[in-house]
Amino acid sequence: MRKKQFKAESKKLLDMMINSIYTNKEIFIRELISNASDAIDKLYFKSLTDDSVGLSKSDFKIQIDTNKDERTITITDNGIGMTADELESNLGTIAKSGSLNFKKDNEEAKENDIEVIGQFGVGFYSSFMVASKVEVVTKAFGEDVAHKWVSEGVDGYTIEECEKENAGSVITLHIKEDTDNEDYSQYLEQYRLSELIKKYSDYIRYPIQMEMTHSVPDKDNEGEYIEEVSVETLNSMIPLWRKNKSEITEDEYNEFYKNKFMDFEDPLAVIHSKTEGQATFDALMYIPSNPPYDFYSKEYEKGLQLYTNGVLIMDKCPDLLPDYFSFVKGIVDSADLSLNISREVLQQDFQLKVIAKAIDKKIKNELKKMLKNDREKYEKFFSVFGIQLKWGVYSNYGAEKDGLKDLIMFKSSKENKYVTLSEYIESMPEEQESIYYACGESPEKIALLPQIEAVKAKGYDVLYFTDDVDEFAIQMLMEYNGKKFANICKDELNLNTEEEKKALDEKNEASKDMLDEMKSYLDDEVSSIKFTNSIGSHAVCLSAEGYVSLEMAKVFSQMPGGNQGVKAQLVLEINSEHKVAEKLFELFKDDKEKLKSYTKILYNEARLISGLGVENPTEFADMITDLM
Repeated sequence: MRKKQFKAESKKLLDMMINSIYTNKEIFIRELISNASDAIDKLYFKSLTDDSVGLSKSDFKIQIDTNKDERTITITDNGIGMTADELESNLGTIAKSGSLNFKKDNEEAKENDIEVIGQFGVGFYSSFMVASKVEVVTKAFGEDVAHKWVSEGVDGYTIEECEKENAGSVITLHIKEDTDNEDYSQYLEQYRLSELIKKYSDYIRYPIQMEMTHSVPDKDNEGEYIEEVSVETLNSMIPLWRKNKSEITEDEYNEFYKNKFMDFEDPLAVIHSKTEGQATFDALMYIPSNPPYDFYSKEYEKGLQLYTNGVLIMDKCPDLLPDYFSFVKGIVDSADLSLNISREVLQQDFQLKVIAKAIDKKIKNELKKMLKNDREKYEKFFSVFGIQLKWGVYSNYGAEKDGLKDLIMFKSSKENKYVTLSEYIESMPEEQESIYYACGESPEKIALLPQIEAVKAKGYDVLYFTDDVDEFAIQMLMEYNGKKFANICKDELNLNTEEEKKALDEKNEASKDMLDEMKSYLDDEVSSIKFTNSIGSHAVCLSAEGYVSLEMAKVFSQMPGGNQGVKAQLVLEINSEHKVAEKLFELFKDDKEKLKSYTKILYNEARLISGLGVENPTEFADMITDLM
C-alpha cells in the first residue's frame, strides 16, 4: 500500500502544529472530543429529517478507552463518519474543515439546536503532540465500506478499506514514550483523562463515557478492598448558565461558584444573562464576598472563562473584563467568536469587543440595582472593592468616569457613613457652591484637621478621602452635576463673606513685612505665609496652592524613586484671631531671634497636624524646651 504525502504547505503546518501552534499538549483530548461531538451533531441533524438514521438523541455518545500495556487511547463516536474522499480531503489536507463547511451549508442547523464546534480542521492534528502514530477507522452513514487512515506524522499517511459495523469513527492514539522533559504516560491514567475531560469538555452535550476503577470495600472480607470497574459518564453535559433562571436555586448558583472558582464563601451577587443581537452569548458572573487571596499581587490574573458551545477555549480571557471589574469571576459562552488557528487565543475581533462592552454594562447595572435595593450589601461590596471603581474613574484619562461616578462612595463628616456623590448634593444647603473634601489616613484623623472645624461651622458636609487614589479620581472627575470639588486643605477655599475677605486681605497686606521675614526663616519650605480665619479655634495649619495637594504629594513620595520631582507648594496659615498672632507681632517688633523659633515651631506643628512629620525632630524638641 503506497503511502501518500501531505501537501508541502500541509507538511510545514503539521510540523508547526506539533512544535509551536499549541502551547499546551493536554488540549489534544479537547480537540478530539470536540470533533467527535461535531460528527454526532451532523448525524443528529440528519436524523431530524431522515428516519433511516434509526437513532434518537439519547443514543449518541463518545467512548474513551485506554490500554496502558499497548500505550493507546481510543476515542469512539457514533456520529456521521467519513467516506474515503472525505478522509482524503479532511485529514490529507490540514486546515480543511468539514465542520466549517457544514456550518456554512446548513444555516438552519442553528435553529434546530445543532452546535458544531470545529472551525479550522487543525484540531485533529494536535494528537501528534502526544502520539507517535494515529489511526482512524471510520464509516460514513449510508456507506457499505469503512476506511482506515494511518499516519506517523509529517512522513505522510495511508488509507485503506477495512471492516466496521456501524457509522462513526474510532481514533486510536499510540502514545509516545516518556522523555526527560515530557511525561506522556500521564495521559494513559484514568484520573488524568477524567480531569482533562472535566476541565475542557464538561459541557459537551453528549455523554463522554469511560471505564473507571475504584477501590471499594470487599463485602466478603471485612477491612479489605477490591478494585471495581464501571462505565461512568464523565461530563455534566448541561451548563448551568444555559438553564433558565427560574430552574436554578440560590444554593445551586452558590455551590457552582464555590466549586468552580474554589472559594469557601458564597458570592455577594450573581449575574446570569443571555444576550442576543450583534453577538449572542450566555454569561454567568459572580461578585465575590471578598477578594481572592492573591488579588493584590502581581501573580493575579483577571478574566472570565471563555467557552464556545460548551467547550472551554480560555481559562481566563482578560479582554472580557476592564481592570476596575477584575475581581469578577464567571463564564461567557458564545458560538459567534472568531477563533485563531489553535483555538487557544481569541483574535481581536468586533464580536469580542461587543461582548466585553455588554458585560461591562451588565455588571454596572447589577451594582446600581444593588445600591438602590440593598444598601447594606452594596456598602459591604464597596468596602471591599470600591477602590477598584475609583481607580476606574481615574485610569485611562477618565474615559470610564461617566459610567462609574454614580457608583463611588465616601464617608462624610455629617453622616459618619458612606454617601454617594448624588446623596451629598441632595443634602447640601442651598448657598453651598462646592463639594468639600479632605484627605487623610482615616476618618478619625481627618476629623481632627483644623479646616474641618470651620467648614462644619458653616453647616457644610465634608467627604473623607482615605485611599491614595481618591483625590486623583476626583481631579479626573472635575465636577459632579454642576458642582465642583474643593479640597478644604487648599488655599483657595473660600468660606468668608465679602466683608470678612476684605478685612483679612487688609490684615495680610499690613503684615506683609513680618510674614516675609518669617518666610525667610523657612527657606524654601513654604511658598508663602498668611493669616486666615478659616481654621476655627486652631492656631495654625498647612494648606497647598496649585494643582498638587498635600495628600497627592505624599502619594508621589511613596512611589519608586521618591517624589519624582513633584512637590506641593505649601502655605503656612496662621489664625488671625488666635492669641499667637498677637505674640508674633510683639516678637517681630522686639525679638527677631525668638520670632524665628516661633516660626519654626508653628511650621513643624502644622506639619504634624497634616501628617507630614517633622524633618528635624531634635531641633523641634529643643526649641519647645527652650520656650518652656
